[in-house]
Amino acid sequence: MILDSIHNSANYTSLHPLFEKALNYLQTENLETLAPGRYDLEGDKLFAIVSEASGVAKEEAKLEVHRKYLDIQYIVSGVDHMGWRPLAFCEEVFKAYDEEKDFALYADKTETWFDVPAGHFTIFFPTDAHAPMTTLEAVRKVVVKVAV
Repeated sequence: MILDSIHNSANYTSLHPLFEKALNYLQTENLETLAPGRYDLEGDKLFAIVSEASGVAKEEAKLEVHRKYLDIQYIVSGVDHMGWRPLAFCEEVFKAYDEEKDFALYADKTETWFDVPAGHFTIFFPTDAHAPMTTLEAVRKVVVKVAV
């Protein structure tokens, strides 16, 4: 897992062939005005999902994991309170992996909680179980899905 300011995004472009394009998109697109929905950057290999919503209380949060995609979660406005735990330590399957949706949920206790303010991003790898949107306040964010 990575948490950093978008101003430091150049430090991560070498980690994946599509990171430069993904992180550049987050810095050059007018994300405040984009309508919620999916935006293809390179088809199913690289796409962005814009959302604006409030989340759930910490006590209700589940850890999600993905196998086919990395998540770059960028906060446009608000503060996203997120949880994290190594997938290797997750044992309580809440929802089995759905290959079509590239999604599974775990009910394990979250190891670490942190705030991600506007202008910052996280990168979650397939080994990172994460619980985003554990806030009752409105958050506008863009999740860029990067094929592994």
